[in-house]
Amino acid sequence: MNFQRGKQREEPEINLIPMIDVLLVILIFMMVTTTFSQFSELQINLPTAQADKPEEKPATVNVAVDAAGHYAVNGKAFAGKNVDGLALELKRAAGSATPEAVVIISADANTTHQAVISVMEAARQAGLSRITFATQAQTK
Repeated sequence: MNFQRGKQREEPEINLIPMIDVLLVILIFMMVTTTFSQFSELQINLPTAQADKPEEKPATVNVAVDAAGHYAVNGKAFAGKNVDGLALELKRAAGSATPEAVVIISADANTTHQAVISVMEAARQAGLSRITFATQAQTK
């Protein structure tokens, strides 16, 4: 039943003009706010060298420090907390390789800074200048 005689139905049409205006505004916004970085690259050829592996490993002295500030030198507990006593213990543990020995400090994550500095000071007094810190890989 067609109650409106003589009137034709208009077909709906999609007006693209407002959509294009919105897209142009977004495009202009992106162009204004975007920064471009220019990276320069150098093409270099690194020199090569053949190095021999060291014949022997340097002597190591392992010092463990727990969260409470207690020390263990090469796995043996050290009862004292003074730097002088710790220096004597480090010198004894290094033995004849005193200047070349490497002190490996394994400190607990909650150890006080002073406890680690005390180990470094004791190593200096013992004549051990090569110090490194032991860490572990972070697990995810």
